[in-house]
Amino acid sequence: MSEFEAGLATPVGDTSVPVKRILGRNPGPMTGPGTNSYLIGRDRLCLLDPGPRDDIQLESFMQAIGDACLEYILITHTHPDHSPAALKLQQLTGAKLVGLPAPPVAGHDQTFVPERQWQDGEIIDCDEYSVQLLHTPGHVSNHICYLLIEERMLFTGDHVLQGTTSVILPPDGDMGAYLNSLQRLQGLGLRALAPGHGDIMHEPEVEIAGLIAHRLKREQKVIAGLVTLGRCNLEQLVSIVYDDVAAHLIPWAKKTLLAHLIKLERDDVLTVVDDFWQLK
Repeated sequence: MSEFEAGLATPVGDTSVPVKRILGRNPGPMTGPGTNSYLIGRDRLCLLDPGPRDDIQLESFMQAIGDACLEYILITHTHPDHSPAALKLQQLTGAKLVGLPAPPVAGHDQTFVPERQWQDGEIIDCDEYSVQLLHTPGHVSNHICYLLIEERMLFTGDHVLQGTTSVILPPDGDMGAYLNSLQRLQGLGLRALAPGHGDIMHEPEVEIAGLIAHRLKREQKVIAGLVTLGRCNLEQLVSIVYDDVAAHLIPWAKKTLLAHLIKLERDDVLTVVDDFWQLK
């Protein structure tokens, strides 16, 4: 990411349809160098995930848009590092807001109200290019990936990240849905993945298969931990299942561990009573 400067619209590669990444001004432990916004197109533009509200970054967007027409603002999901700037950008440009409404749980941007009820599989036609909506719940329930059809480039938000794995956030996030959503992306003939955080990935099938394998391996580690401990709570289990994770990430690991446990309970592999889990 060293070649990318926050706020500067930079081409992501040699594509027929112009795609520029605009790095956010929100670096941090969970966002890495910052949230990636993407500006798609030449004359009729889409801007994906404008990130948190930041007046300097909004000016960067307006400079990058220039004399072209911003027609759509695409939102992968309504976490505060992805969508809050959409409302002001829409007011400045008149662009249509695309995405799914925020679920009624904490930690989501309730200011995001999409133009209308968008559907899974729907295609936005901008003449020079087309973008398809793919509902990919898992990280959160309202997550959408966007496929730039002409380039077979998938904008993955927090569904597939470069160099790390997405946190699954129950009760809105769902591990079973996450795995199903990953499997849905296999076989789409993708040529690149453009994540919400990190660099462009040029081996999509390898990345997606690796994520699925990682999650299933972690699931087996959950089962092995329950074999070792017997009846236990989340606090006791996380130190075994996530013994390879830095201490400052353990609170987030607990959330994903809970998602694994809920999935295994649904799969009839274990039971829970008073927040204590055990294998059947």
